[in-house]
Amino acid sequence: MIQYSTTYLTITQMINIQVRCHSTSTHIELIGYTVVVAHDVLFQVMFNYHLKNLDQFNHEIPSKIAPVIHYSGPVKIFVKAPMLRHTAKRHLKLFSRAKLSREAFLGAQNGVSAALRINQIQKSNVLNYSTKIQPRLTAESYPNLKRLSEFKKLSSDDLAFFKSIMSDSEILQATADEDLALFNEDWMRKYKGQSKLVLRPKSVSQVSQILKYCNDNKLAVVPQGGNTGLVGGSVPVFDEIVLSLTQINKIRDFDPVSGILKCDAGVILENADSFLAEKGYIFPMDLGAKGSCHVGGIVATNAGGLRLLRYGSLHGTVLGLEVVLPDGKILNSMDALRKDNTGYDLKQLFIGSEGTIGVITGVSILTPPRPKAVNVGFLGVGSYEAVQEVFVKAKQELSEILSAFEFMDLKSQTLAKQHLKDVSHPLDDEYPFYVLIETSGSNKEHDDAKLEAFLEKAMEEGTVLDGVVAQDETELRNLWEWRESIPESSQAGGGVYKYDVSLPLKELYSLVDAANERLAEKGLSSTSDPTKPVISAIGYGHVGDGNLHLNVAVREYSKEVEKVLEPFVYEFVSSKHGSISAEHGLGFQKKNYIGYSKNDQEIAMIKELKNLYDPNAILNPYKYV
Repeated sequence: MIQYSTTYLTITQMINIQVRCHSTSTHIELIGYTVVVAHDVLFQVMFNYHLKNLDQFNHEIPSKIAPVIHYSGPVKIFVKAPMLRHTAKRHLKLFSRAKLSREAFLGAQNGVSAALRINQIQKSNVLNYSTKIQPRLTAESYPNLKRLSEFKKLSSDDLAFFKSIMSDSEILQATADEDLALFNEDWMRKYKGQSKLVLRPKSVSQVSQILKYCNDNKLAVVPQGGNTGLVGGSVPVFDEIVLSLTQINKIRDFDPVSGILKCDAGVILENADSFLAEKGYIFPMDLGAKGSCHVGGIVATNAGGLRLLRYGSLHGTVLGLEVVLPDGKILNSMDALRKDNTGYDLKQLFIGSEGTIGVITGVSILTPPRPKAVNVGFLGVGSYEAVQEVFVKAKQELSEILSAFEFMDLKSQTLAKQHLKDVSHPLDDEYPFYVLIETSGSNKEHDDAKLEAFLEKAMEEGTVLDGVVAQDETELRNLWEWRESIPESSQAGGGVYKYDVSLPLKELYSLVDAANERLAEKGLSSTSDPTKPVISAIGYGHVGDGNLHLNVAVREYSKEVEKVLEPFVYEFVSSKHGSISAEHGLGFQKKNYIGYSKNDQEIAMIKELKNLYDPNAILNPYKYV
């Protein structure tokens, strides 16, 4: 799970700095923090020539003013943040272009305490971008899509109102195209909006006032959490106001008897899980993007994740929600119990609604006890039919301790090897398919014995050709990395078209074969020819819930490739009676294709609900349906 957990990146800057020093030492080693307030990013800065152990750093503000030492030369800036690698690199890029001063208070092991000011950045070098593609404006990529004339354009009066209810630090205005890039661009850099204003309220009351004002004045709004979505649902299309929930991020309450957690929507998933771990509980879902995604965002998109096989969907685990409606009214069902059979279950309307009928600000969710024993096995198998056989036997023989069953094809692992480079693959030989099995329970000896017996039998019967089992926590994380590195690996060559679909298990991989055949027929794909736009279509996903992730790795985004894939992929899924969105949602990408999964009556009812709750259509326009 290294890919999306704490990220370390480096850039080298040439800077002029002033150091206030409390020591006469001629050799100064300093490390410390500087906060880029506009984007809530924690930068770790190393000044001069040596890097000490970051974990030993004591962050203290110096108590006295001391003599100033001037320094001109290189400085290495390290990002350490729980975020996606791609997002972190974009933060670095923005930082490298900064012209304003950044201040940091620093401490050191040798008794030196100092204040650092970066006065001027003369030269920058941003290392290891995960994608080479610069995003185009969505409006340019889709010229037939026009901004709705009924939406008002932002005025000075609007800004004056927002400033009357919010502090300056809660309001971000664009003065240049790149200023709000982190809010305008999606994670894949496929979509890019033109918002000139980001609002970051700190209270539900502020959210209510903002939405009421925007609704009264017909200002379009895009709710945004961690912005890790993969279908363009959390970024503007035109100049919509971005309503960021990043600062509504507190744990409200936890009941250690029932396991019910109540938290703000802006709580990062990994932080929620870490909080629960201290209490002996676990968040009932896990995502590769857990270091960046928000609890409110995963509920708004009805994300599935890696634990659905064990704990079920959010429709079952979410007990209550706090939602601000477009007119500013607050719907609060946070005190809901596990059993409540009085009236319509209104919260279900907002789970998976993608911010189109209300903004989720609070979540009450049932969390299960944290397993005391977790095992992971990484297996090589000879065919997709063998993957299905292993799954059936795993359900039968591991049953109550089976918590995840993931599959990957050879092409996905080939890309992962190229991306991870010097990291050794778990298996020495190559196999057409790979399976990752996770078990979790309360008795390690019992679970170890069951998993060992299962694997021995599977290898004797020939359904499993090779395999390894993690022996400690480090190996466990490393095995998961070969599954979780696939999304980033698939876009390392330039970009990726992602399709998240549900299909009957026996048909799950057939879409990957069909996509590769179609791309080859059109002469668009080659793993070795750099003139071809497509590298390959790869497949991986959650066998436990019939969810395939079809990733088409490309060297560049192009309308030619998109037209070959869409609506072909959706037509194929529909012909197999599947769903065009298993867990990523509809967003902007799939809005026009909902008819492949929903009939006319269902679509009509969805539109009626939208019109009922958001008659002015200000929330997340141009998306969903």
